[in-house]
Amino acid sequence: MSSLLHNVAATVGIACLVVAAAYSVLALAGTLAWRVRAARLHAARFGRTPVKPEGQPPVSVLKPLCGLEPELHANLRSFCLQDYPHFQLIFGVRDPADPALAIVDRLIAEFPALNICVVINPRLYGDNFKNSNLMNMLEVAQHDILVIADSDAKVRPDYIGRVTAPLHLAEVGLVTCIYRGVPTPTVWSRLGAMYINEWFMPSVLLAWLFGHENYASGQTLCLRRDTLEAIGGLRPIANHLADDYRLGEMVRSLGLKIVLSNYVVQALHHEPSLESLASHQLRWMRTLKVLRPGSFRFIFLTFSLTLAVLGTLLISFASVAATSGVAWSLLALTAGAQVSLHFAHRRLNDRAWFADLALIPARELLLCWTWLRTFFVSRVIWRGSEFNVDAQGVMHRST
Repeated sequence: MSSLLHNVAATVGIACLVVAAAYSVLALAGTLAWRVRAARLHAARFGRTPVKPEGQPPVSVLKPLCGLEPELHANLRSFCLQDYPHFQLIFGVRDPADPALAIVDRLIAEFPALNICVVINPRLYGDNFKNSNLMNMLEVAQHDILVIADSDAKVRPDYIGRVTAPLHLAEVGLVTCIYRGVPTPTVWSRLGAMYINEWFMPSVLLAWLFGHENYASGQTLCLRRDTLEAIGGLRPIANHLADDYRLGEMVRSLGLKIVLSNYVVQALHHEPSLESLASHQLRWMRTLKVLRPGSFRFIFLTFSLTLAVLGTLLISFASVAATSGVAWSLLALTAGAQVSLHFAHRRLNDRAWFADLALIPARELLLCWTWLRTFFVSRVIWRGSEFNVDAQGVMHRST
């Protein structure tokens, strides 16, 4: 019996290590492959004759706001500095006392020549408040190319031109972007950004590497007005937690493609406390559970470090000398790939490169804990309001 138990432990241990190493290496490969592709596409576009202003259709950019976020002025100002001939900026809030309006007033004063509109409207169409805000803003959108971008996004002057370019192709219905979380100095913000940069985004790019084209992120959603009208506008997703994903589903139902732009949005990530971080990660993980109800229980297979350590412990318990060398090699390969993913998103102007290296185990433990909580919690907190989320991803405001 003891021998059988040891053999089972060794077999399971090796399986855990193989899965952990394979996933880590493939996630790194997907990330690097996307970077190479993005660089080539950008170089090809930059090398062509510049598009004339008359060849760039006017664009309406919708920026839903809620509250005074860190660096909000710098983030919103980056959209005022676009190197694009004709664009309209629409800022929307639900509350006339929202402090974000003061930032918008500063921008209007600083850029008087820009076409900036402000929408203040508390009207709700469903329990997804951001979606209702966008629906109110659409009423004043003047142009047929629409860009929806989150309030924490910071972009370069070429943003509008690059993210809307694929819409010139008739078969493209929606353009979206990956993004890089840039944390504020708190340790909780840094852990939250690591969740995005080292687990979520690599999983998106791994799926892209294998031809999966269902990803859509609210950080950037670009589409034509006629496409939005063909799917019934935003009203069908007025109560959905994963509104961006559902929007992508509806666009695909028209037979149109979703294109992953080669532009990377920089998203400020601020978590003032562990409670805030846990709440955000639970909402994000709950969203994944809604999108992948069948496979979500197996998502632990992507927790590579946890899986690798578990595999190593099982082989140590089995005391099988023949597999110990293989086990340590696979553990080292997994750890090396994870550290490479940690550095892959960094920039030369980031803070000290090794500042967050010691947080990798904490990030992994937090990821596992959040995943486990998702099976027992149906409530999420979004912008200070509490919602219950059913199996279809529909939000219901708690009373």
